[in-house]
Amino acid sequence: MDESGNARSMPPWRERLHEVIFEADTPSGKLFDVVLLWAILASVTAVCLESVAAIRARFGFQLWVIEWVFTILFTIEYVLRLICVYRPTHYARSFFGIVDVAAILPTYLSLLLPRTQSLIVIRALRLLRVFRVLKLMHFVFEARQLREAVRASARKIIVFVGAVMTIVLITGAMMYIIEGPTRGFSSIPRSMYWAIVTMTTVGYGDIAPQTVPGQVLASILMICGYGIIAVPTGIVSAEFVYQRPRQISTQACRSCGADGHDADARHCKYCGVAL
Repeated sequence: MDESGNARSMPPWRERLHEVIFEADTPSGKLFDVVLLWAILASVTAVCLESVAAIRARFGFQLWVIEWVFTILFTIEYVLRLICVYRPTHYARSFFGIVDVAAILPTYLSLLLPRTQSLIVIRALRLLRVFRVLKLMHFVFEARQLREAVRASARKIIVFVGAVMTIVLITGAMMYIIEGPTRGFSSIPRSMYWAIVTMTTVGYGDIAPQTVPGQVLASILMICGYGIIAVPTGIVSAEFVYQRPRQISTQACRSCGADGHDADARHCKYCGVAL
């Protein structure tokens, strides 16, 4: 990148590679992304089928070969993504860069830690690229709007969770005193587990109060639970009021590979390079 913030000119083959891999506006770029999406779907399907004992017993070797073929192809694709951007470390630290790595690591880890290949389903996150491929970038903004609302609500939610855990601790201790070990409340942590299950209206029923005072306390906690569940939703929803819709471009930065820029943006919001 020069002093004015413009990206240095890349060799023609890198320019072409960047256009195919990162740009969804060109025919070759869109074809590449569509093929990639189908490959991801096929890979995730193979992993899911491999977890079925009957299918694994009959086609285990074939599924193992398919998974390694996809892993090698995705590894090559990731390396090419790093090659065709000026700042590969920026892309490597981006959301999709991390997902790309997480999508190929489980297969290699399975050589040392059996069964970790099931984590390959993380590749499903790569399907989020479908919004860019199909020109649905306004969905990307909606996802970003949700992320920003959650981030803006983080402190309020942390305070709320702290208050809830305090209620759980106090209720668990009270139930431990009221019911005691003979009725299943063998410790305060186990009583706290019951309080969480009750407050969230899950109600497993593995332990339940049997005395009148315990049932009264449980009834109060159940009623409080309905209000408690609604609080985080209200906190996050309130933040949406401050979000403003804007047009999103499908253009990817040649320096760090990031996309999702504003339609009128002239520079990358992540690295400052001219778009």
